[in-house]
Amino acid sequence: MSSSLERRLGTADATVLGLAAMLGTGVFAVWAPAAAAAGPFLLLAVLLAGIVAACNAASTADLAVAHPESGGGYVYGRERLAPALGRLAGVAFLVGKTSSAAAAAGVFGAYVLPSSPLPAAVLVIVAATALNVAGVRWTARGAYALVGGTLAVLLVVVVIGLLGPVPADVGTLASPDAEPVPGPGGGLGVLTAAALVFFAFAGYARVATLGEEVRDPRRTIRRAVTLALGITLLTYLLVAAALVVGLGTDRLGTEATPLVAVVDAGQMSALGVLVRAGAAVAAGSALLSVLVGVSRTALAMARRRELPGGLAAISARGTPWRADLAGGLVAIGIAAVAGPVAAIALSACSVLVYYAVINLAALRLPRAERSWPHVTSVLGLLLCVGLAALLPTRQVLITAVALAVGWTLCTLLGHGRAAAPGDGASG
Repeated sequence: MSSSLERRLGTADATVLGLAAMLGTGVFAVWAPAAAAAGPFLLLAVLLAGIVAACNAASTADLAVAHPESGGGYVYGRERLAPALGRLAGVAFLVGKTSSAAAAAGVFGAYVLPSSPLPAAVLVIVAATALNVAGVRWTARGAYALVGGTLAVLLVVVVIGLLGPVPADVGTLASPDAEPVPGPGGGLGVLTAAALVFFAFAGYARVATLGEEVRDPRRTIRRAVTLALGITLLTYLLVAAALVVGLGTDRLGTEATPLVAVVDAGQMSALGVLVRAGAAVAAGSALLSVLVGVSRTALAMARRRELPGGLAAISARGTPWRADLAGGLVAIGIAAVAGPVAAIALSACSVLVYYAVINLAALRLPRAERSWPHVTSVLGLLLCVGLAALLPTRQVLITAVALAVGWTLCTLLGHGRAAAPGDGASG
């Protein structure tokens, strides 16, 4: 079997795969905890999250062009900083994105089968894993339909929220099914909300992890990251505005399914089925993209013997099938023990750590290899560290433990492999 991946994705494919990762779980699940934290300043939190994402995207794109191979921040950290920091980025990415996959599956279950969400969540993870094992080309084609369907549903929500009738009791109704995640409150609440909303932006990393599979990486990666991020920021601002106008921030902060609620509040309840279907489409879209990113990072770490070497196997279809299967199994485990909102907070914290390493690595790029100013990486580093620290304390502590344990195990595995006699693997 081949040990490398085929370069077959163009700018449009990479952009849609990035959109598939961003226009997924977050847009259907992140608004309640974000609104509860930010209150009337939700749009400010969205803008701040977009600024963080833009800084991170600039660093990511420059590094991805300089290192056009699978692995993302794991590779960048190793090559530009030190193996230990690359390992931290790799572990943070795996923890963050498997948590993101679990959150996506939880949203799918909550919208599609509210009475028994966990079986539905497990089923959709299994289906997404099977698609990814079948090959990136199929995943890219499916992402076109999934992204198109999601955007159509969000357009309906935006129109109803901004232009539909505002009910007299707006802001007074609450959902008993909401899953609260406490934050610091007060002025810091905007920053907590921005960290949560950032979770929904983080899919542009999906493009960077495909560095080994895109044609003309220098042009494709930069264009795809910019296009995907710009479209997503505009979409999220419109959706946030529609939810605030249609529901009010008080009610929005307590709604488990705010996009359905705004359609119902606008006296368009017949369209609720469409929104639920859109949530299922978005969750499937996110799973397809996120799990591929997980497997490509696991592939890069396995090649360097910091994960079991068997995860580096490439199938006849050109996919790291063992890494795909492993990512799906871990996502199922997280979905079984954490609700969607808790998984979002865990994912956001881990991914912010990941991007902190990326911004630090980008600072080591020479001026000739940068397309964006040096200050974008500095700002991105500071914002990532600050926002991660302001997420709910429980999720911050869980993230710290998970990263410490994962980093230690990968370090021991890497050292053990290096010391083993007759090991011909290269680092």
